[in-house]
Amino acid sequence: MSCDGTLRVAVDPKRPPQDLEAQLSSAAAILRSGGLVAFPTETVYGLGANARDGRAVARIFQAKGRPQDNPLIVHIANLADLQPVVADITDDAWALARAFWPGPLTIILPVGGGIAREVTAGGHTVAVRMPSHPVAMALIRVAGLPIAAPSANISGRPSPTRADHVWADLAGRIDMIVDGGPAGIGVESTVLDLTSSPPLVLRPGGVSVEELRRIVPDVRVLPQYGTGADEGGEQEGPARSPGLRHEHYSPRAQLWLFTGEWEAQVRAIALRARAEAEAGRRVGLLVSAETAQMAMKAGIPRQIVIAEVGSRSCLASVASRLFDAMRHLDGEGVQMILAESYDTAGVGLAVMNRLVRSAGGRLIDAVDSGRK
Repeated sequence: MSCDGTLRVAVDPKRPPQDLEAQLSSAAAILRSGGLVAFPTETVYGLGANARDGRAVARIFQAKGRPQDNPLIVHIANLADLQPVVADITDDAWALARAFWPGPLTIILPVGGGIAREVTAGGHTVAVRMPSHPVAMALIRVAGLPIAAPSANISGRPSPTRADHVWADLAGRIDMIVDGGPAGIGVESTVLDLTSSPPLVLRPGGVSVEELRRIVPDVRVLPQYGTGADEGGEQEGPARSPGLRHEHYSPRAQLWLFTGEWEAQVRAIALRARAEAEAGRRVGLLVSAETAQMAMKAGIPRQIVIAEVGSRSCLASVASRLFDAMRHLDGEGVQMILAESYDTAGVGLAVMNRLVRSAGGRLIDAVDSGRK
């Protein structure tokens, strides 16, 4: 399949590595020639270019409409590939790589001389990770080069967890989309800055803070977006991580995030949904299975669109469906999205980070809302 020059090919991630590598030879050739290829990872779909080719990397920014000061993550397939990309590898970096790579952890280290300046947005550090998705690993190996890749979407939109999401955003803008099925984790990698002392989580993601602290006990979290993270301090100078300075993860409809005790959230969401529907607005609910059930018992109008994101008792399921549900509600043409909050333990911190960023400051205290 193709659309205005964008090829779309499907591969089965369960195939043996040698079969995957053979299927990905054309995608690898595109990367080596300076083209752009979207590919699946275990977190979300990435938009890849040769990290050594400044012109190719610049095409990523152009295709996404991405601000030039927003750095990219370099993806590698072997620990040996880390040395040319970074200037120094600390003991903590080796320990974390052994514990979590391949996997959804990005580490920030001083930049080496093996990548284009455009990757780091002119900064002195570089973000690197080794994905665990078999298609991503095979593509990096066959291409024979480090791949710079942000999420494969229009900048600021919900991240893509399916090839269809990439197609909707970028068909006609990039050279190829490799369809390897839905991403598993559903939120981006954790970004850990090892040039800070103590190490600082700049973006929560697929590896939890609790897991990181088992390896590096003094890890702290950048306080931002009302996620309940502990102190750390804002960064000055060039951005060191994607997603720190610009609006991210936003559906087309305005998203309002309710906070507070869960049952109060359910009552407040149902009350607001009824009021908005009665005023003639098309409303979507971005909620857990439990909240959806409670809202329906409360008698919300039928025209309200409900997108369930999994169970509150399994936040991994919420993470895996979050962006897909946002895009579903956009596809339903809702004008407003009402969303609930979650506990920030484990991957819940990443879920709340994305929800608060998506809301852009539109937070509603459920207790105060219920009193009005």
